[in-house]
Parts: sequence; structure tokens; C-alpha cells
Amino acid sequence: MARLKEKYRNQVIAEMMKEFGYKNPMQVPRLEKITLNIGVGEATQNIKAIDSAVADLVAITGQKPVVTRAKKAIANFKLREGVPIGCMVTLRRDHMYEFLDRLIHVALPRVRDFKGISDRSFDGRGNYSLGLREQIMFPEIQADKVEKPRGLTVSITTTAKTDQEARALLRFMGMPFAG
Repeated sequence: MARLKEKYRNQVIAEMMKEFGYKNPMQVPRLEKITLNIGVGEATQNIKAIDSAVADLVAITGQKPVVTRAKKAIANFKLREGVPIGCMVTLRRDHMYEFLDRLIHVALPRVRDFKGISDRSFDGRGNYSLGLREQIMFPEIQADKVEKPRGLTVSITTTAKTDQEARALLRFMGMPFAG
């Protein structure tokens, strides 16, 4: 079993029940899924750029990502409908806990001048989004093989009803919030 999943079952549920006064352990919010998304804007001119983004996501998550395509044409961006413009992968169950564990304990501390992540990126319904500037912070990516640093978005979906519950859940899981 994933280390973070074990921590959730043994510690986090009890702490959340005590803090929010839940009567049943099934009321405690839990992680539902984690979605990683890389937008590749230069793919409109260079189709091969998508391949390196897909390879990076495979290395980071261990899962094959889905290539996302443009939904409609935008002439100002030289974008046609159906052109590949990014890739995304959705992690659930054990893969999700393993990724979050690596993100919290390995990748985020490797960021230069890291003081914690913002606790303001909640969406009002208990979900959290985090933008990372470059994929090199993950140890699975070899920095010398990267042709261009790309940012990625990590969206953590929880079953929490409010941002306060989700913030407490992620804090108990070990998310390094600033302040």
C-alpha cells in the first residue's frame, strides 16, 4: 500500500474527525483524483513538441497521457480545430497517492528558494490547483535531455465540500503550505 494512503487511514482520518467533529469516518473528505496537464503552445508550428511533453508525463506519472486537441479554431493564435495543443493524465487510487507523496517529499523541496506553496489556489468546492514552472524538479526527468522547460498544472480533486476542509486534509497529508 502507498505510504501516503496508509498515513491517511491511520492518522488523517482521526485528526479530521477531531477537528471537524465528524461522527463517521466515511464523512471525512478524501482524495478523488489528481490531474496533470501540460499545455504545448508551440505545437501549432512544431507537432514534435507534443512528443516530448508526452514523454515527460509518462516519466513523471508512469501512465500514458491523453493528447488534448483544440476545440475550435482561433485565427489570431494560428490555431485550427483538432490540432494537438497539450496532454493530460488522470491519476486515481494508489498511483495518485504515490505521485502526491513524490510531489510533497521529493519534487517540491527541489524548487529553488522554496518557502511553501500558496494556500489560496482552492476553487471554492474543495479542489486545489498548483502550477509548476518546469518539469525538471521531478527526479525522473533528466535535465540534460530536456530541450525546453515546460510548466505543468497539478489539480487535486477531493470530496471535501468546502475549501477549509480541503486545506485541512492536504495539510494533514503533509502539503507544505506557506505561512
